[in-house]
Amino acid sequence: MTSPLTPARERWVLLTLAGIQFTHILDFMIMMPLGPQFTQLMGISNAQFGFLVSAYTLSAGVSGLVASMYIDQFDRKRLLLYMYTLFGLATLTCGLAPSYGWLMLARVAAGIFGGVLTAMSQTIVADLVPFERRGRAMSVVMTSFSVATVAGVPLGLFMAAHWSWHVPFFAIALVVLVLVILARQTLPVIDAHLHHPHRTSAWVGLGRVLADVNHLKAFGLTALMMFTGFTVIPYITIYMQTNAGMGADQVPWIYLCGGAATLISARFVGRLTDRLGKSQTFKRLAAVVCIPLMATTSSAGLPVWALVLICACLFVAMSGRMIPGMALVASAAVPHLRGTFMTLNASVQSAAMGVAAIVGGLIIGRDEQGHLTHYWITGALGTVFSFLSIWAAGHVRVHGARSD
Repeated sequence: MTSPLTPARERWVLLTLAGIQFTHILDFMIMMPLGPQFTQLMGISNAQFGFLVSAYTLSAGVSGLVASMYIDQFDRKRLLLYMYTLFGLATLTCGLAPSYGWLMLARVAAGIFGGVLTAMSQTIVADLVPFERRGRAMSVVMTSFSVATVAGVPLGLFMAAHWSWHVPFFAIALVVLVLVILARQTLPVIDAHLHHPHRTSAWVGLGRVLADVNHLKAFGLTALMMFTGFTVIPYITIYMQTNAGMGADQVPWIYLCGGAATLISARFVGRLTDRLGKSQTFKRLAAVVCIPLMATTSSAGLPVWALVLICACLFVAMSGRMIPGMALVASAAVPHLRGTFMTLNASVQSAAMGVAAIVGGLIIGRDEQGHLTHYWITGALGTVFSFLSIWAAGHVRVHGARSD
């Protein structure tokens, strides 16, 4: 059975989960700023690059769907360590890939094993941290996005520029090895769900999750959140270099400044979420994100400092709304079905990201000078989905609180 954690132990658990999330997010994110290298070295189109990005997320979506049928049947710690180790091996394989085809297969494998990591991390937070402090706890884990952008992506770009694109994947695999050892020491046994009086078989649990209308509303909210950003985000680096005139050596400043800004803002958003309420905080940030979203897709001709500032605002708003958004979604689950629910939610999240990236790649074109065309349309589409997510958030009911 899972016992209450001391404050110090809880901090170590959250930091360990943040580290796991860091490698998982970085493994996905590092593909996007390397877009110009992949399109040139491998001779692929924007659409083919979109498929390369989506290979990870779509396979993660399928993996999450399969995992939802067994995740509540095992101790969370043991399953997390098993999947995370396989994820590290798949990432190592990405670094060894000699061609586009082999890299595509390696990305699929990484998605299969990494697809459940976010869901399992969020489930563990929800299992171990009381509802009243869950917003702050979720913000600690989700600062991994900020660290990945402020440190991981620029460092990965430096490695790729000075050695090759293979090296960042080798580095991620090494960090995974270190975190596997740390997780074995810090995470407690998490098996309370195995002793729940209403525990059911995998198929019955899956059926009950899907039969709950509130769960379906939460899944819809997740999909809308992902579509808001991922028609635009995978192509930012290509747009900044081809249309806005940024040099390859200037691109890391986008991630450095954007990541630093989100690192500072994440804890503030976490406290605001617990004080103002998850739904209200999310709605305000989802409205705000539309401004930098449209500005980013129409920023050609601006000076470099303005481009960096706009992208930093986009990162802050985009990651900021995810803190109350995911806390709201996690709290929508029936407690003893939370593992199955969160894994299905991760599947929805990954699939939505993958489809959004493909849609963005199909919308965007190139003119005779190699500049991207119709990029602003992806921003407009993201804006529509953001306002739809505001509407959806008002219809999700939470468990564990009188009101939110």
